[in-house]
Amino acid sequence: MRTLAAILIVILIWGVGLLAFAQRIERSTPPSEPRRADAIVALTGASDLRLEAAARLLERGKGQRLLISGVNREASRADVLAVTGAIKPVYDCCVDLGYTAADTIGNAEEIAEWARGKDYRRLIVVTSDYHMPRSILEIRAAMPEAALVEYPVVTGPVDVRRWWRKGGDARRLTVEYCKYLAILGRETIRSVTPKNEPAATTAPAAKGTTS
Repeated sequence: MRTLAAILIVILIWGVGLLAFAQRIERSTPPSEPRRADAIVALTGASDLRLEAAARLLERGKGQRLLISGVNREASRADVLAVTGAIKPVYDCCVDLGYTAADTIGNAEEIAEWARGKDYRRLIVVTSDYHMPRSILEIRAAMPEAALVEYPVVTGPVDVRRWWRKGGDARRLTVEYCKYLAILGRETIRSVTPKNEPAATTAPAAKGTTS
């Protein structure tokens, strides 16, 4: 009985957390107008609306440059320009494309390397609303010194306002929530795990000397 009660409690906590996760996403959109940052980063995914929103922010002067992370290796700069709908002179001068990322962890690593290389510390992060919590966790883990400004975009894959009405939406949101919990758990373990101190080394005594 105790085991069953414990399982039911865990399920209840998990379910409440899922509802809170969905409400957090719903409250995040539409996003407020962000203050100017050093740069803008956009994570590619199921919807082109992410890239369009990021391009509009760049054109409004919200950042010096825009990195689009996780671009398909077969896509050219002209292909991405067509997707973003950006003004060509702005696109040509101020948009960088990242081709190395294949998942959200890769996005975070690609963003951190790019931002550090240009000494950017304040970033506006653009991605889908349901993908934002996990993206922020991963980018913060890869670049803890950065100040991250969330700019979530409502996209087609998940309707977070009525996610329980469609099996596809419920499944996608539940999977996203589980991935978020996994990353949250990983980072919690890292934060409480003592870092290994480098072993102390003793310099060898010089030859021919006496104590």
